[in-house]
Amino acid sequence: MKSQWLPETRKGRGIAPIEHSSSPDDGRKVPSYRTECLNANDFQKVAKRILSKQLYEYLASGSGDEQTLRENQLAFKRWFLRPRVMRPVGKISTRATMFGYQVEMPLFCSPAGVHALCDPKEGECATARAAAKAGILFGLSQHATRSMEEVADAVPPGALQFYQAYILKDRARTLRLIRRAIKAGYQGIFVTVDSVRFGYREADARNNFNALPPPHRLVNYDEEDGRGMKLDETYNSQQEKAWDQNSEQMFEQNVSWEDIAWIKREAAPDVPVLVKGIMTGEDAELAIVAGADGVMVSNHGGRQLDGALATIDVLPEVVQAVGGRVPVWLDSGVRRGTDILKALALGASAVGIGKPLFFALAIGGEDAVCHLLQLLRTELEAAMAICGIERIPDICSSNVVQHSALASTQSRL
Repeated sequence: MKSQWLPETRKGRGIAPIEHSSSPDDGRKVPSYRTECLNANDFQKVAKRILSKQLYEYLASGSGDEQTLRENQLAFKRWFLRPRVMRPVGKISTRATMFGYQVEMPLFCSPAGVHALCDPKEGECATARAAAKAGILFGLSQHATRSMEEVADAVPPGALQFYQAYILKDRARTLRLIRRAIKAGYQGIFVTVDSVRFGYREADARNNFNALPPPHRLVNYDEEDGRGMKLDETYNSQQEKAWDQNSEQMFEQNVSWEDIAWIKREAAPDVPVLVKGIMTGEDAELAIVAGADGVMVSNHGGRQLDGALATIDVLPEVVQAVGGRVPVWLDSGVRRGTDILKALALGASAVGIGKPLFFALAIGGEDAVCHLLQLLRTELEAAMAICGIERIPDICSSNVVQHSALASTQSRL
């Protein structure tokens, strides 16, 4: 059965065949995206040309008027780096630690579902392998299209992987999934707390995307013991016009901070639990009181509450509230190595990337994701050198500043 998502010409993997161009150096054939994609935004431009309108807009869109989607990137441009000169930077190192694990750079693949829509053959396994090759953390979504065990087996032993969980109405299933992930070797847990309801994705409603196209499914819900409701009949019910409004029916809406304590106590006492979706200092404090080992500033890539602040603008408030008690991570809107540096200077200890991973997968699978991650590392290294920073621990608040005109405007509000 041909997927409704893809033009007639895109059969097999579901994307256009990768074109090749001759290398001017030695005549070897190289994928065209390695010459055409020189930054993270380029991957989206290429993907838009080859993906169906329905799939591209599902990946690229936000909720409502997409104000927050736009702000996530624009806000980074309102923070400015302060270059420092005449400092030794001959041994630039982007190495860092995340909950005691050493990584090659403090960038991670933020958990997001359904990778197989972009790489039907490999799905999340391709992204996880690329992250492992880059020496960074990979976050696996509960809504993955490859099982947590299959993804864990796809990477070398010791590769850093965290599992992301939603709190389901079937609370016993919530605990079983987290325990299953830890048994499979995931070293930490994201608990996404901003999704008791999903933001309304108008693009999906207009494009009639209200179910996963076959044969794709959320495989982590295919439990062998058969307990609980059949969740595929919920997230693919097609009752609502947009898919996320169908899948949100699985989620518990009567939640409280006790649920974080419950997950930590009952399912993950021996691994770090990071609360994802924090957008205020008040909630950061409550997360820590509930037992969170870390907090993640995220607005779901602009796909939840439209009209919310960009994450980089929220970060200083959260960092101040946390006061160094636990790590603060951030995602949403990150597209450049300079974005990573700005977030680290404002107090984040790790920075996540989301949407560009999908566009890279769509145009070249694992190799294109590797290319994307290498570009970001190159940009980060260059930015560090020009700012006179040789090591990640040397990054500090004096490396970044808001434009004086912007700062004075905000002070009057």
